[in-house]
Amino acid sequence: MSDLFTSNEQLIRLIEQYGSPLYVYDENMLRSRCKEMRNLLPNKNFRVNYSAKANCNLELLKIALSEDVDVDAMSSGEIFIEESAGFSSNRIFYVGNNVSADEMMYAVKRGIIVSVDSLSQLELFGETNRGGQVAVRFNTGVGAGHHEKVVTGGKKTKFGVQREYINIVKEIIKKYDLKLIGINQHIGSLILEEGLYIDGVKNFLEIASEFTGLKFIDMGGGFGVPYKEGENRLDLSKLSEKLDRVLTEFLHNYDNKELIFKVEPGRYLVAESGILLGTVYSVKDNYGVKYVGTDLGFNVLVRPTMYDSHHEVKVIKRDGIYGEKEEVTIVGNICESGDIIAKHRLLPKINEGDIIAVMNAGAYGFSMSSNYNCRLKPAEVLLCSNGEYRLIRRRDTFNDLMRNFE
Repeated sequence: MSDLFTSNEQLIRLIEQYGSPLYVYDENMLRSRCKEMRNLLPNKNFRVNYSAKANCNLELLKIALSEDVDVDAMSSGEIFIEESAGFSSNRIFYVGNNVSADEMMYAVKRGIIVSVDSLSQLELFGETNRGGQVAVRFNTGVGAGHHEKVVTGGKKTKFGVQREYINIVKEIIKKYDLKLIGINQHIGSLILEEGLYIDGVKNFLEIASEFTGLKFIDMGGGFGVPYKEGENRLDLSKLSEKLDRVLTEFLHNYDNKELIFKVEPGRYLVAESGILLGTVYSVKDNYGVKYVGTDLGFNVLVRPTMYDSHHEVKVIKRDGIYGEKEEVTIVGNICESGDIIAKHRLLPKINEGDIIAVMNAGAYGFSMSSNYNCRLKPAEVLLCSNGEYRLIRRRDTFNDLMRNFE
């Protein structure tokens, strides 16, 4: 368990100091996960591209940079904040999806490599930046993920160019005198077994073999973390061994022996580094269900509502007395019936004023938060390596709700 839970009293003090709800991150955990990924293939030309959409807090990005991790960007806004964190253009990979020429050129003008994921987007890139360098995202037909909404490969997803269009890709590249320097894929999210990922890589390398002179191959990511107690972790040693074998065989027959291989972990780096704290304001029975009402609405953490995602929750009793467990459903304060954090959980008896801690909330938590119902976004606090806590994003104020109105 993270050092975040060495002291319930400290977490109570953080709520009192910075308000509720509150995101809290553990720097040591983040650094540890960065090192694990960076050492996945230590003997190869290998780079880790953190998918910053998982959590783009400026201070967390700075930590990833200090751990020699690169970044992906999915928008001009992500490029902006990544540059603000200190990432240079050669350490940012822009992976676009159905974007305008202006957004492509925002990256190009900064010397950032752009990936396109359709034939029409490749045409648009060629028309806009004739003679430029480009990457293409392919879809091998292999997909994986914990929910259909996060499966980004296969035959029922909007992403990537299918392999049957390789010749058309080559024609468009020739038409606009483009230089294809890389290809990329991403099969999905929350992968906990290495087998399907390896299958996806093998299929992807068959596509790579159709192109000469590539400078990099981005194999994607989607590496998962265990959200449920007792769930097995992704076995990185097995993944490393099998991946090394596949890539060594590919390199033996490829023309560029200095080819760089990349992976795109997002969740794996940050999920376990973060928890979300909230306060209980209501406890009631409704037709045989005991509801624990909190300020943890889906404006703060949308994953359970959007994906039926499971997060372990811990109860922090202000009086320190933990009684017998009872079955409860933990809900938020948003005016929607789907505003549920955890269904039918056996937890120690909860009272008004107690604190609920949502575990593994560092990925797709704050980054997907909103001001729905005109709720204020929470603050973010970092538990630093030296044991001190530091505010790394202030809590919204009512003025923030008004700032874009004329």
